[in-house]
Parts: sequence; C-alpha cells; structure tokens
Amino acid sequence: MSHVNVTINGRQYRMACEEGQERRLLQLADSMESRVEGLRGKFGEIGDARLTVMAALTIADELLDANQRIGRLEEQLNALQDARYAASERAKATQSAISLALNSASERLEKMSQTLNRTLGGGIAIG
Repeated sequence: MSHVNVTINGRQYRMACEEGQERRLLQLADSMESRVEGLRGKFGEIGDARLTVMAALTIADELLDANQRIGRLEEQLNALQDARYAASERAKATQSAISLALNSASERLEKMSQTLNRTLGGGIAIG
C-alpha cells in the first residue's frame, strides 16, 4: 500500500492507494482541486464544505452523463452487431442461391449440349 499527499481546496490530505496508482491519485486530486478553484472563482468564498460538495456534484453530473452516453453507445453497438449478423446471413443465403442457380444453369447447358450432340450427330462434339 502506498501513500500520497494530495491538496484539495488548499488543504493537504495523506491518501492511501495501491502500488502503482500514485500518479492516478494525484491526477484525480488535481482535477478536484481545479474544480474547487473554478467554483471559488465563480461563486467566491462560500465555504469549504459547500465548495467541495458543489465540485463533487459537478463530477457526479458529468459521470451520470458519461454513463448515459456509454449506455446509448452500447445500444447502438448492439444494433450494429445485429445488423451485421443479419447482413452476413443474407449474404450467405444469396451466395447459396447464386450457387444453386449456377449449378442449375450448368446442368441445363450440359443437357442442351448432349441434346445437340445427339441431334447433329456425325461425331461433332459440342461443349
């Protein structure tokens, strides 16, 4: 377990984090500090607790928006995957139909060739 000193709203806090997460914790604290400073610049000195709560609510609002957007994107992804699967199935069916049509045409041509060979006679082979 590592420990990092962070500054939020002008106060230092000693925070514990997992090994390797120190930089991430410092980035989170810097983000929170800049939000508090931004709110202080906008609203003035309205109290430490209130600034911290407002910053937390701002973060929660952004997180909620991000989660909703992720949900919509996941729905779109699922719809696209379903459409891709349906298109793949249609392509397989089309390939199968084309293959059957070509086989049928080949058989008809072979029969026509045999009929012509019998009709013309004389040993001339067609096809």
